[in-house]
Amino acid sequence: MSKPLLGQMMDMPLNVSMLLTHAARSAGDTEIVSRRIEGDIHRYTYRDCERRARQLAQALIRRGVQAGERIATLAWNGYRHLEAYYGTTGFGAVCHTINPRLFPEQITYIINHADDRYVLFDTTFAPLVAALAPHCPNVKAWIALADDVHMPSIDAPLLGYEMLLAAEDGDFEWPILDERLASYLCYTSGTTGNPKGALYSHRSVVLHAYAAAMPDAMGLSARDSVLPVVPMFHVNAWGIPHAAPMAGAKLVFPGKDLDGKSLFDLMEAERVTYSAGVPTVWMGLLAHVRSIGARFTSLERTVIGGSCCPPSMLREFEEEYGVRTIHAWGMTEMSPLGTLARLNWEQMQRPLEERRRLLDKQGTAVFGVEMKIVGSDGRELPHDGVAFGDLYVRGPWVIERYFEGTDSPLVDGWFPTGDVATIDRDGFLQITDRSKDVIKSGGEWISSSDVENVAVAHPDVAEAACIACPHPKWGERPLLVVVRRPTGLALTREALLAFYEGKVGKWWIPDDVVFVDELPHTATGKLLKVKLRDMFRGHVLSSVQEGATNV
Repeated sequence: MSKPLLGQMMDMPLNVSMLLTHAARSAGDTEIVSRRIEGDIHRYTYRDCERRARQLAQALIRRGVQAGERIATLAWNGYRHLEAYYGTTGFGAVCHTINPRLFPEQITYIINHADDRYVLFDTTFAPLVAALAPHCPNVKAWIALADDVHMPSIDAPLLGYEMLLAAEDGDFEWPILDERLASYLCYTSGTTGNPKGALYSHRSVVLHAYAAAMPDAMGLSARDSVLPVVPMFHVNAWGIPHAAPMAGAKLVFPGKDLDGKSLFDLMEAERVTYSAGVPTVWMGLLAHVRSIGARFTSLERTVIGGSCCPPSMLREFEEEYGVRTIHAWGMTEMSPLGTLARLNWEQMQRPLEERRRLLDKQGTAVFGVEMKIVGSDGRELPHDGVAFGDLYVRGPWVIERYFEGTDSPLVDGWFPTGDVATIDRDGFLQITDRSKDVIKSGGEWISSSDVENVAVAHPDVAEAACIACPHPKWGERPLLVVVRRPTGLALTREALLAFYEGKVGKWWIPDDVVFVDELPHTATGKLLKVKLRDMFRGHVLSSVQEGATNV
């Protein structure tokens, strides 16, 4: 048998530091703009960013931080947070981004579970840090992302970020690391149980950045001005802090002000061409633009993910404002990129309604991600757009096990996502529900997300959630919980249910509608259905009271 012939190429490890070094060398004068916690606008370049990231690495090493140790962040999107991304991972430490919107008890658990050595925090979170510090004994010091003028006063071991950097000269070479070493630690924001950690490698992060920057993925370019609304504390802002330096794109960070007016003003001032965020954020932005009769003068594209995007929002962005929207899906366990809704040349030739039908879905898998759907018997289901089952994925940036976990969740090498989905012959994924949220009525499944999408298409509906409610005959029936727009307070249950006629099968029409002032959300903006189910646990459907049903 002949000996396998190996390629004769350099075996150069993929390191996260390469991304920022590349940006500093090939796009060194490109701006990074931040609305700071202090209230002003900060500007500098990729070249400045890399120098300061090297200074941070020096400062942490001087304080005894070793490769593999976790350095946490509690921070908004800004230039200092970006420096922390690279100043920690660049020398082999692990950057652990913490979601400050979680309950304090969950944050305490996360810090202790990760065994964080230092925590870098924006000063808006000083009260939170003061409450956390007594319960996090292994944290050596809390580092305020501030200069000496803006240092908070709290009863905890405290260091100042700018003072730490000022003591270093930045004359530091990034070491070449084994690409399999850990780089980032991101915890899930699950609705039940303690959050679980996904520990990414240098290799997975760089490959994910390559995939994200591809033209038919997130499609970042050196010609773009990119504003990531998705927080850097949530799954690494979907990889934008890595893909943007790879592409050499201008970065615009919004800080803590994520209301519609603040985002619109910053987008216009910095000529933002590209943005990314969850549907709840875009609701606020569109409401503001609508209220003042404004137009976007530079925004061309936006990625919408985090939860299913209502088709009505996609239409409004594109048809009213000329902003091309990219529907996306992913998970913390996937770093997070999985699919994006883009049409190929052949699909672009199809009738408008068919193109819309495809773009309303979560899209096709990016290169590197494989998907399949599996039935209750464990067998793979056909990709016909009809059969739906449990969604499984695998790929080089999908986790093999959770941080400090003893057992792998994989099934025959595939990760079970917990989503119920269909995949059509074009390869387009459509998430029909989370497995725990699907409504089973009379032995048949109803997609709560499809029911919600019809509701939010009504001009008087701001937001809607569909949950299962017990029914004596059918087991479960859909209950629709709705937030009306300020201009639509006259909307009635009967009018909204009539709006469903002809849009879905009759048996999918909710049996009841409840109007509320607001809906509960998770720390990452997703509908908190577990809380809704608890709130309406004793609700008696109108159909039960009336002895009728839509089935």
